[in-house]
Amino acid sequence: MARKKFTGTPPHSNAIILFDGVCVACSWSVRFILEHETQELFQFAALQTKFGRDLLRRGSLPMELATLVLADGPHFYTESDAVLRIGLHLKGFNLLSRGALVIPAPVRNLVYRCIAENRYSLFGKKESCMVPSPELRHRFLD
Repeated sequence: MARKKFTGTPPHSNAIILFDGVCVACSWSVRFILEHETQELFQFAALQTKFGRDLLRRGSLPMELATLVLADGPHFYTESDAVLRIGLHLKGFNLLSRGALVIPAPVRNLVYRCIAENRYSLFGKKESCMVPSPELRHRFLD
């Protein structure tokens, strides 16, 4: 997986967040990002869509992921790296995201994986992917 030093620089204008479209917590996270981003930086796609699967292939990532993915230009971020990179661009979460970087990635990812692997039992699962409102439709890729 391509990794770049975590810099906190703004994402490319075509930064895409891939999320589990049937996970209640993941859909909530997308709504949270939309409400708290400092500007319209991100586009979204469910991992289950053709677009999502094609993007995973392009990033040489496995098809069965239990993680949020941030595709930022040529770079792909997963697990806590994706969350923290997104958090840098959310109102009120910039300092928290920067502060969390002092925690070693293996420790952050252990916590992330524990939650991600149990997300359906902890938060629930929907029958189908999230359907964005007409006002937000332009932010979602299928």
